[in-house]
Amino acid sequence: MTGLRLILVGLGARSRTWRRVIARDPRLEVVGLVETSPAALADAAAAYPAAATGATLAEVAALAPAEAVLLITPPGGREDQIAAACAHRLAILAEKPLADSVGAAEAHVAAAAAVGVPLSVGLNFRYLPVTVALKQMWASLGPPEFGRFLYERWRDGRQTHLNRYPLTMPQPMLWEQSIHHFDLMRHVYGAEPVRITARTWNPSWSMYAGDANVAALITFEGGIEVTYQGTWAGARNELAFNWRTDCARGVAVQADMFGGLSWALRDDPAPTPVTLPPHELWVDDAAALLEAFVAHLLHGAPLPCPGTDHLKSLRMVEACIRSAATGHAVDPGVPAAAPAAGIAVPTA
Repeated sequence: MTGLRLILVGLGARSRTWRRVIARDPRLEVVGLVETSPAALADAAAAYPAAATGATLAEVAALAPAEAVLLITPPGGREDQIAAACAHRLAILAEKPLADSVGAAEAHVAAAAAVGVPLSVGLNFRYLPVTVALKQMWASLGPPEFGRFLYERWRDGRQTHLNRYPLTMPQPMLWEQSIHHFDLMRHVYGAEPVRITARTWNPSWSMYAGDANVAALITFEGGIEVTYQGTWAGARNELAFNWRTDCARGVAVQADMFGGLSWALRDDPAPTPVTLPPHELWVDDAAALLEAFVAHLLHGAPLPCPGTDHLKSLRMVEACIRSAATGHAVDPGVPAAAPAAGIAVPTA
């Protein structure tokens, strides 16, 4: 097999980026389009006149033989999509988060594993040049011991280029944004969380139905301690990002979500900036993720961002919700005795 036939499920705002990425790879052919909005379906069908179209993956997969499916859909309500992909043996690349609860995500991963279907989750931030460079710094700075992760944003969820479903989620910051940050911590530090204490809340001016603010103290294996603060409802229209990691011999600081990386040894008079390669935001990182996914299917390379690994980041989200509800520290590796309030996410 030298190429891949793809079915795209969900043709909203995010799909426009994926279509750009797919168009750059001549090995990929879009053979099916799935969307419940007639207008969105017609718009995409104009670009792919030979593709089969329909409102469900089950019907389109029956019309268009393919090797893989790209789920560009909200995390809730993917049961039928996962079932259809498994029934037709379609490899799955799903936008994060995989589901709107840990239990649902575990069910999706188990369903794919039962029939041998590869399942990847779109954690594209792992493929940013700044992430790759940061992960390589511990060789010179020493192992990470503590960090501070700050993300402050006024995210206007009413903008037309953004998906609108986060507006109604009980925990939009955690499920849609912090999940990226938690995954980056696990990936960059190469360690798993063992203890989380968290608070979540919503300021009076927030447009979100659920909590747009998160504060957490996170302990990772080996004693790495991270202070985390994130908001989608900052009182000023700006994006502030700062991730500092202190190591035995010095510090690494990422001062921008997509760059701004520098390092310094303890007695250095000033930090040294790191030169990063040119990068088109949202496109090149998605392309790198898709390339790794295609390499797995065509050449047997390791599966990128497997669902089994993604579950560990989702459990961090769940641990924050459980801790905020109870006021107690939570071990993400220990399942809740009962579902924590607010974990399920309505997407209507």
